[in-house]
Amino acid sequence: MSPPRLRWTWKRFEALSLDELYDALALRCRVFILEQGPYQDPDGLDRASWHLLGRDESGALQAYLRVVDPEAKFAEPSMGRVITSPEVRGTGVGRLLVAEGVRRIDDTWPGQGNRISAQAHLADFYARYGYVSQGKTYLEDGIPHVEMLRAAMGGHPPQRSQGGGQGQSPDRGT
Repeated sequence: MSPPRLRWTWKRFEALSLDELYDALALRCRVFILEQGPYQDPDGLDRASWHLLGRDESGALQAYLRVVDPEAKFAEPSMGRVITSPEVRGTGVGRLLVAEGVRRIDDTWPGQGNRISAQAHLADFYARYGYVSQGKTYLEDGIPHVEMLRAAMGGHPPQRSQGGGQGQSPDRGT
């Protein structure tokens, strides 16, 4: 199954419409809270972030991530809340989302690395985009995570293979 065609929107928190904010929080709740267990999703960092929304041709939100500003969570910009809707899992949308997120980070903060707190079982997936594990696994919201750093790139990262369904993708978030 090939990924659906998505229209990407990249906005600061204050530029999100009420509908965009509602859709993002609803998708995050559906996966991060209902599927993974309760925790405080609105964590105060959304206001200090860029938000990437991927909508399909019908306008339904199928993919989302946020990038927290440098110094708000880590010294570097930090991609997180990476999520795809259950309806598009296994189609490659997770790979497209992360590739688009990395491209937006490189464009917004040229010459600067970025750091993530990835679910540990997704470390190999993120390694395909240049992220390297930093330190030991730790629990965040009851889920094993690992801090990963992607060094500054001198341009866009290399394109990764989209085929074969090899490795896991962040269908259920970072």
